[in-house]
Amino acid sequence: MTQPDRYIDLSSALEARFEDILAVARTAPGEDPSPRKAPAVTVGRSREGRPIQTHRFGQGTTRVSLLAGCHADEPVGPRLLGCLAEYLARLEPDDPLLTEIDWWIVPHINPDGAVRNAPWQHPGAMEYRLSEYLPGRMRELPGDDIEFGFPRDWGDEVRPEPSAVARWWATSLRPFDLHITLHGMSFAAGPWFLIEPAWVDRCAGLMDRCSARTAELGYTLHDVERRGEKGFNRIRPGFATRPDSRAMREYFVQRGDQDTAARFRPSSMEHVRRAGGDPLTLVSEMPLFVLPGVGEELGPPDPRLEAWRTDLEEWTTRLATGAAPEHIEDEARAAGLFAMPVIDQMRLQWALVSAAIATVTATSSG
Repeated sequence: MTQPDRYIDLSSALEARFEDILAVARTAPGEDPSPRKAPAVTVGRSREGRPIQTHRFGQGTTRVSLLAGCHADEPVGPRLLGCLAEYLARLEPDDPLLTEIDWWIVPHINPDGAVRNAPWQHPGAMEYRLSEYLPGRMRELPGDDIEFGFPRDWGDEVRPEPSAVARWWATSLRPFDLHITLHGMSFAAGPWFLIEPAWVDRCAGLMDRCSARTAELGYTLHDVERRGEKGFNRIRPGFATRPDSRAMREYFVQRGDQDTAARFRPSSMEHVRRAGGDPLTLVSEMPLFVLPGVGEELGPPDPRLEAWRTDLEEWTTRLATGAAPEHIEDEARAAGLFAMPVIDQMRLQWALVSAAIATVTATSSG
């Protein structure tokens, strides 16, 4: 079988598992005749003492790391990885997902942030409400950002959450083949996918598949030309290189903000690559709310995005001064803004995971 055929077959087979993974989340207590809670290992504690839980499944030769929750106002990645861990825990030992893949999963690295965002992150919500999100979102500032908070070296004093996960990863006997950190965006034209610069030339199939799935679900890819700012170099519509801590520091240095620049440490992607090998590192960016018209004029500046920002600032102010939430919801819908269903966000995240596993597998065997 040629490498393209192997890629297509494996990617399709993995993606077909999504409905089964999703079914785990839909199973009511008592419906499963053999319920099995995903085994978790507590590898550390958050600042406020909450457990940092991880899961490991399988003994395959393809070593895969999946991480979510770095930004606590991005709830869909943790939801997908929670479902995936439960699903993998229920598989028979001879299932190919366990015999061919070695899974290292951190569903939520930021439990303290999850608690702060709980007022608008309702468990089981099929979509999120703008009128709850605008006044309720809470996000860490640079220096407290977990994604860009991994240790520079083992003597570096960082937040306990990335430190705990880094120690857990260090128990791996060989480098990872793939690392994906699942993220989200507050507002965008649609999904956006970020790729390891060293792998851009090897990810044509992955980009084609994610583009096709996005179109099949009726969404427009988010597109922006940032010309290397913070490490984002546009590859093609909907795809850019992933951010980089050095480029982040340079961005703030050029603006005279040395203090913020000094706060950036390696990202989870950089940390995994420093451990050796040539892992493919990726970021999924799924919008909580879709802004029609953004990206039609490739920015920045993007005049349609700027107009949306003005609307969002006005709605935020009005909510803070007593406006009825339903009035804001009605106005946003009338303007064209809509919440991206959680199931579609999860489906496209899984499409990226599936295509990425197929990519590294086909590349290693090609």
